[in-house]
Amino acid sequence: MKFQSIIRNLSLVADVDAHCDIPCGIYDPIVAKIAAQTVLKMAVRMEALDFSSGVTKVEQPNGIARLIHVKEEHAQKVKDELNILWADYFKPEHLEKYPGLHELFWNANKLAGANKQAVSSESAKKLVESVDEIAKIFWATKGVDYNDSVADIRFGA
Repeated sequence: MKFQSIIRNLSLVADVDAHCDIPCGIYDPIVAKIAAQTVLKMAVRMEALDFSSGVTKVEQPNGIARLIHVKEEHAQKVKDELNILWADYFKPEHLEKYPGLHELFWNANKLAGANKQAVSSESAKKLVESVDEIAKIFWATKGVDYNDSVADIRFGA
């Protein structure tokens, strides 16, 4: 072991580490899309709650807490999935072809954060729209026209 260490120190060989989230190149914005739609669904459900009669059952605060938890968890999932796409999939040539891509990702991440902090179906709708726009660009880079039946293309239906 000491001999190897001496040889390594004498040579110009350096240890190199590489990191890749998905070395096989499997990327898909569908997880971000489902998470954004979940955020919207939770916001709509919370906005529909009727607080006029006050809390009458112990299940009510628990149910609200669960809606909040799911909303926040999925808003974070949107951020995580978008950041993987942004950092690992999209390349400089995509930025050249889609010059607003950086701003689109930045705004989508900001919307996801805003949806963690507050309850607004309007903000959640904007998040869904942003993720859909990113999905359109993603699929365009693969030569696929994005529409609601992209799943049919992916899974051969």
